[in-house]
Amino acid sequence: MNFQPFSDEQARVIINLDQAYQTWMEALRTLNDMPYNMRIKEVSGREYLYEVTDRRGNMKSRGPVDPQRRAEFDQYKAEKAELKNRLALAKDTLKEQASLYRALRMPMLPAEAGKILREADRLRFLSDQAMVVGTNALIAYALEANGFIRDAPDATLDFDMALTGMDADEDRPTLWKVLKEADMTYTVNTERPFQARNAKAYEVEILSAPSRVGGQIAQDRPRPIPLPEQEWLLNGRRVDRVVGVRDGEAARLVVPDPRWFALQKLWMAEKPERNPQKKPKDRRQGIALLDAVWLTMRHYPMGDAFYEELPHELKPHFERWDAQKPQRG
Repeated sequence: MNFQPFSDEQARVIINLDQAYQTWMEALRTLNDMPYNMRIKEVSGREYLYEVTDRRGNMKSRGPVDPQRRAEFDQYKAEKAELKNRLALAKDTLKEQASLYRALRMPMLPAEAGKILREADRLRFLSDQAMVVGTNALIAYALEANGFIRDAPDATLDFDMALTGMDADEDRPTLWKVLKEADMTYTVNTERPFQARNAKAYEVEILSAPSRVGGQIAQDRPRPIPLPEQEWLLNGRRVDRVVGVRDGEAARLVVPDPRWFALQKLWMAEKPERNPQKKPKDRRQGIALLDAVWLTMRHYPMGDAFYEELPHELKPHFERWDAQKPQRG
C-alpha cells in the first residue's frame, strides 16, 4: 500500500484548522440565532421598536419604546457589535490556518463542495440530517488515518450527499435551503430529480437509505434515490473532520464509518448496474481504505466481532481483502 504519514507540521495544522473552524462556526451560529436586525421607528409621532426579520427588510413590531425596550435595543446593538468583531477575528485565524493547510499540500475539497458543507453546518443540517458519501469522503479518511492514502483517488467533479434524518420536521432547515444559501443558481435537474446543478454545471446528487426517505419533508428537493446499499453506511461510527477547501476556506466533513464505506465500494465494483468506468476506482478506493483502516485506524477494529456484524453480501469482500491484507509494522 502506498501510504505516506503526515509530517508533524501537517498534523499540527490539521488540529489548528479544526480549532479555528469550530471557533468561527460557533460565533457564526450565535450571530445567526440573533434577530436579523432591530431598529427604532417613529409612527404617528411615537417611537416603536421593530425587529427586522430578513434581508428584504420585513419587520414586526415589539411595541412602543419604553425604558425596558430601550435597554433591550441598546443591549442588542452592543452584543451584535461584539459578536461581529469576534467573528471577524475568528475568520482571520481560520484563513491563516487554511492558507498553511494549502501550502503544505494537504488533501482538499473542491470549492463548490466546501460552500455547501459550510451552509449545511451553519444551519445544523450536516450530521443531523445528512452526511457525505461520495469520493469526497476520502479526504476525511486521510485525515483520520493521519496520512495520504495514495492508492485511493479522491478527485471528483460532483458531490454525493446522503440524507440521514429519521423523521420529517417542518421546522428544520431543508436541503433546498442549504443549496440555495450556498449558491442561488442551483436548480433541480428535471431529467434526474435526485440531482441539482449550479450555473457552473457543478452536480450534487442526493441519495438515501430506504429507511431514511421519510426524514425529508414533501416540499423539499431534490428528492433522493433510495438505495438499499446506503443502509450499510448508517452502521458503525462516523468520521467527523474539518478539512481545507481549494477556495482558501475550510469545511466540515461528516462521513460514514470507513470500514463500511470501503466494503460498500468493493460491493459496488461488482454491482452489475454500476457504470463500468467507475468500477476500477471503486475497487482501488475500497482496498486502499481497508488497508489504511487496518494499518492506522486501530480505533476501528477489523476482527471477528466486526466480521460477524457484516451482511452476507459484504462478507466475501472482507474475506478476499483479509487474505491479502498488508502486514502491520
